Amino acid sequence: MVVAIIKDSLVAGANPDVPAMLRYDTYVKHDSVYNTPPVFAIYFIHEVLQWLEREGGPEEMARRNERKAAMIYEVIDDSDGFYRGHADKNSRSRMNITFNLPTPAYEEAFIRESEQHHFVGLKGHRSLGGCRASLYNAVTEESCTALAQFMKTFRKNH
Repeated sequence: MVVAIIKDSLVAGANPDVPAMLRYDTYVKHDSVYNTPPVFAIYFIHEVLQWLEREGGPEEMARRNERKAAMIYEVIDDSDGFYRGHADKNSRSRMNITFNLPTPAYEEAFIRESEQHHFVGLKGHRSLGGCRASLYNAVTEESCTALAQFMKTFRKNH
């Protein structure tokens, strides 16, 4: 499912050598229904957007995501190198926080123990390895607080 907002001038300049199914002008000409609409994806996006509105809209999500990421980055920054983030401070993601521990053995122990505490999906980033905490919109601040506390405890115990 794709939601696209595009200038008419860009649509008009569509490359005719690109297959019709992949060109925005095709969808504009057919009122966005060139093929059978993905009904479940449309319904799902509707539900997510309604939830987003109830939660305070994009501005509130941005504030929450900044707070959530700050919790985890604070643990990384205050760990004296035990946790080592990949991104420069001015380029950090609020959604996916990637980091390494001192050794692969520590990373394996971190993943194993985190799963015992019901944290899932922390194992590795497909291109960077190490660990990755994904803090998408539906991840609560309470979950980030719990992860930050787990990370502090893990460091203290190892």
